Amino acid sequence: MRELPKVFANKIDKKFENNKSYCISKNEEKVEEKSERTYKIEKNINQKINEIFSSPKYVYKADVIITTNEGNIEKRIVGKNGNNLITIDNELISIDKINDIKYK
Repeated sequence: MRELPKVFANKIDKKFENNKSYCISKNEEKVEEKSERTYKIEKNINQKINEIFSSPKYVYKADVIITTNEGNIEKRIVGKNGNNLITIDNELISIDKINDIKYK
């Protein structure tokens, strides 16, 4: 069998101390308190709506239960237009009036 060529390796003749000290950084988000409760609710509702539309279950319609101040509504939504949800019956539901939304 043939002998392989030798690999060059530098001699380590000094002491390494690069791991002697280290720093830990913690990324914490600071949440500013808003005086308007509706801003936080609207943000959460928009996130939930976006999750529904980006879900693999959503093809062109989604059966959802929408909770408002007036009660629960079972609807089939097909899209979002500005600040409204569009149902399969061509109704517009204002996102401002929605307290919670989830799959049926």
